[in-house]
Amino acid sequence: MGHLDHAAYGWLTPVLSYVMASIGAALGLRCTVRALAATNGSSRRNWLLTAASAIGTGIWTMHFVAMLGFNVTGTEIHYNVPLTILSLLVAVLVVGAGVFAVGYGRARGRALVLGGLTTGLGVASMHYLGMAALRLHGSISYDPLTVGLSVAIAVVTATAALWAALNIEAPVAVAVASLVMGAAVSSMHYTGMLAVAVRVVPSDQALPGATAMQFIFPLAVGLGSYLFITSAFVALSPTADERAASVSAARHLGGRAPASGPAQAVSAVPPAAAR
Repeated sequence: MGHLDHAAYGWLTPVLSYVMASIGAALGLRCTVRALAATNGSSRRNWLLTAASAIGTGIWTMHFVAMLGFNVTGTEIHYNVPLTILSLLVAVLVVGAGVFAVGYGRARGRALVLGGLTTGLGVASMHYLGMAALRLHGSISYDPLTVGLSVAIAVVTATAALWAALNIEAPVAVAVASLVMGAAVSSMHYTGMLAVAVRVVPSDQALPGATAMQFIFPLAVGLGSYLFITSAFVALSPTADERAASVSAARHLGGRAPASGPAQAVSAVPPAAAR
């Protein structure tokens, strides 16, 4: 059995992966709240698409940033590029299905259960599909009970996050919920990693695929930048209440007669003088 190190760079990768998970959760929750408040169909759809991409991207980035610190004694680790990209697409698409179930579901309770189950299974699928992309000298096995626990954590976490999106609107409460969501997603990842056992078979053959620094690191940096930029966009864009207040103020100012001016002066001229 090879010795597994889940934090080869110390606390750097666990902390950074937690930050990525929290940012993705915060952005996804804010976008879902905006979507539920939207009255326009296209606006709701666009906010839900942004929420799905944010949550899916945040979870994927969290997973592979954490995997940058994963090391197995006695073997290099490479990643199958198509499978790794597929894990990202699965994360976004399946999380999107769960978010849309909540965004358009009429029965909130049923939509929450369906959305939480779908999103949680999507998170777990992304995790284990990403693990299937690993290439090393040896074989990987999993403890079924620990795998089941990690899937249960993913489903409960996703359901709690969607519940927060349905019931929490205050920015401070959303921030707290995002930190809790980030911790829960990170817990799901490291629980899943505890299920892993590696049997190393020494070999001089070159491993297929790309190393983490060749492929995972640049992609994680790119997606992390996307999360930061999108977070800034969402933070600066007005909410539905702010837009309504702006429109109301504009109507109020437009409908109010000016206190003085040329129009008033003309209207004040007597009819006789006008002849």
